[in-house]
Amino acid sequence: MKFSFRWYGSSDPIPLEYIRQIPNMTGIVTAVYSVPVGELWPEEDIETLKQEIEANGMRFEVVESVPVHEDIKLGKLTRTKYIENYKENIRRLAKAGVTTICYNFMPVFDWTRTDLNFINKDGSSSLTLDLKKIDSLDPLSGDFSLPGWDESYSKDELSALFTAYQSVTPDDLWDNLGYFLNEIIPVAEEVGINMAIHPDDPPYSIFGLPRIITDDAAFQRLFKLNDSPANGVTFCTGSLGARNDNDIYTMLDDYLKQGRVHFMHTRNILLHEDNSFEETAHMSKYGSVDMVKVLAILKRHNYNGYLRPDHGRMIWGENGRPGYGLYDRALGASYLNGIWEALHY
Repeated sequence: MKFSFRWYGSSDPIPLEYIRQIPNMTGIVTAVYSVPVGELWPEEDIETLKQEIEANGMRFEVVESVPVHEDIKLGKLTRTKYIENYKENIRRLAKAGVTTICYNFMPVFDWTRTDLNFINKDGSSSLTLDLKKIDSLDPLSGDFSLPGWDESYSKDELSALFTAYQSVTPDDLWDNLGYFLNEIIPVAEEVGINMAIHPDDPPYSIFGLPRIITDDAAFQRLFKLNDSPANGVTFCTGSLGARNDNDIYTMLDDYLKQGRVHFMHTRNILLHEDNSFEETAHMSKYGSVDMVKVLAILKRHNYNGYLRPDHGRMIWGENGRPGYGLYDRALGASYLNGIWEALHY
């Protein structure tokens, strides 16, 4: 298994020379963040990332993410341009040695939380989602503020997107995803890249917007849309574990059998009865995810793909990008490495 760490480029307060000091950390997961969604990534920017990472003794083989333009999700006629750009970005990344691209198909909002600074009993802080709070919010109101959503939209743009999605059913979104996959997967196969869709986070509808990558039935439908092994998943234990009706261990076992798991996000959460949750330390006893069981399933299938410790708490006085501090993710990586090594015996 290949351990990796997400890094946000030159704007990230965590330097690569710190990340390389985490035991068994061999890869960096990043992207070109300066280009608007849907546009071409300059080859020189991709090469600069690659050289900087390799100069610090690690590999650049996973991109997270190449965002999907809303016109593709909406099925607009203008999607053709953005899909062609997406294909070219796949080719350019493959040329630089990238083998896996993580992406998502969530309308409007990416990962969503109601608190980025929830204070835990031990004094650390973490990300949380309170469904009672989110149900009371109106994303189109003038005072709307929600941690974790894409703040690149103005109020007018956000209103226009909500209007556009009013006529989009879940089946429409599935059709648009199928169209997108059938366009890009042949290119991915041609250049040796695996596409790994990330589950919706959280894995259920918010604000009335359709969300479709949510549970086992959704993944089985995804695999039928395009039966290529290159059409795979980023298996996120935290996202999929945020539904009480998801048996993440059976799901992981099945998708590994099908050869569809290309990337692992290992994150622990403490799940409540109503599917609200707090993100916790990676160690199993602090949350609802049995990390030993997760890694044992990976070991049983001789998983040789990529894994990264996902969101961490803020500990030891660290201030930084919420969920993406150094210390707790490094602790998480070490914890996961320890489990992985012990499973050899």
